[in-house]
Amino acid sequence: MTTFSTSREIPAPAREVFAAFADPDRLARWWGPAGFTSTFHRFDFVPGGRWVLTLHGPDGQNYPNESVFTAIEADRRIVIWHESGHQFELTVTLQERPAGTLVLWEQAFVDSAEGEAVRHIVEPANEQNLDRLTREATRVPD
Repeated sequence: MTTFSTSREIPAPAREVFAAFADPDRLARWWGPAGFTSTFHRFDFVPGGRWVLTLHGPDGQNYPNESVFTAIEADRRIVIWHESGHQFELTVTLQERPAGTLVLWEQAFVDSAEGEAVRHIVEPANEQNLDRLTREATRVPD
């Protein structure tokens, strides 16, 4: 297994960071690396719920994705099993801090060789996801 771990302190309470995951409209605004957009086909944000989406790359390519939410603890933790294409488990842990929320982002690939082959994509993409999550969680509502 190959695991990629990163973290970010976001200047927002855990409930706001969690809400950026739980609300499909908000999640669609930030999910994916820089320049990507997404179309959600199914979003069942409950343990065992399916999440089916298409990521649209800045190059015009479409990337279908299918995942299952395997664990959800409000304002604390979300675990997603990505079952299409590259198989991995993404665990996002939220820890309240005086200045906001520490987000721990851990992506574990089942096949180590596959994980290593995409390291050059995954590591910057995870940082870009956290950049976009930070903007969404600290966004002032319209």
